[in-house]
Amino acid sequence: MMSTVNSNNEENNGEDMSITTPSTSSLSSVAANHASQRQPGNAPLGSGLEARGIHAWFGKHHALENVSLDFAAGTVTALIGPSGCGKSTFIRTLNRMHEFIPSAAMAGEVLLDGKDIYEAGTDVTKIRLQIGMVFQKPNPFPSMTIGQNVLSGLKLAQIKSPKNNDDLLEECLTRAGLWTEVKDRLDAHAGGLSGGQQQRLCIARSLAVNPKVLLMDEPCSALDPGSTLRIEDTIGQLAQTMTIIIVTHNMQQAARVSDYTAFFLSDGGPGQMIEVGPTNEMFSRPKDQRTENYVSGRFG
Repeated sequence: MMSTVNSNNEENNGEDMSITTPSTSSLSSVAANHASQRQPGNAPLGSGLEARGIHAWFGKHHALENVSLDFAAGTVTALIGPSGCGKSTFIRTLNRMHEFIPSAAMAGEVLLDGKDIYEAGTDVTKIRLQIGMVFQKPNPFPSMTIGQNVLSGLKLAQIKSPKNNDDLLEECLTRAGLWTEVKDRLDAHAGGLSGGQQQRLCIARSLAVNPKVLLMDEPCSALDPGSTLRIEDTIGQLAQTMTIIIVTHNMQQAARVSDYTAFFLSDGGPGQMIEVGPTNEMFSRPKDQRTENYVSGRFG
C-alpha cells in the first residue's frame, strides 16, 4: 500500500495524549477489531492518491522534508504525531491549499489517478473538487439554510448535478449521517445546528461535488464523544467509495477508523514521516523505536 520516507510545521490544537494515553495493547486490540470488521471498498483498482518526495516551506523555514505516501482507493489513512510535525501542512499539499499561505512553497509530486495535480496548466478548482477538505472547526455558511449549504459547492463551481436537488440533498445528508436529524428543517439556517451536526453538514457539502478523496484535518477535536463517534461512523461508510486521509491526535480514533497509519515527527528540523504501515501493526509492533515511544505515551 504505502512507502516509507520522510515530513514538519505548524499544527492545529489537538488532544494532549500524555494526559490519557491508552496502552499499546489496548490500541492494537481496537485496531485489530476494526480490521476484522472492515469491508473492502468498491472503488476501482488503480485509483487513489500518491505523494512523491514532498517538501514544504514557509519562507525560509523548511517545514516538511521528503514525504512519500500512497493512499489506495477505498482506504482510510490516519496521520499521527506531535503538534508541529507537519501533518496538517502535508495534507494541505495534497489538494493545493498549501499555496494559499503567503510565502509558502513546495516541491515534489502529488498524483491523482496517475496525474500530477501540480502540473502546469492544471485547473486548481477542479482539483479541489476531486480532493475535498473537512477542517478542524466546522465552517458551514451561517447565512445559508441547511439545504443551501449542501448544494453551495455545486453552485460555486457551476456544476450541474445529474440528479434533482431533492435527491442529491437526501443522498449527501444520508451519507454524512445527518439526514434523519435535519430532513424536516432543511430550510432552517445552518447556524442553529450543534457542532457535531455542523461538521457532518460540512462533510455532506463536500460529498455533493462527488470527490474521489476526502482530507480531514482533526475533524473531531472540538466535538463531544457522541458527535465524534457519529463522525467516525460516517468515515467508515464513506471509505467504501473514496480515499480518506485523517489527521488526528487521538490514538484511539486512529485505531478505530483507519486501515493504515503514518507517524510524523520533527527532531529539531523539518518534519519527516518516520514510519507507515497497517494500523494494527503500527500499534502492536512498530519498526521504529520513536513510533513505539509515541504510541505508548512516552512522549507527545
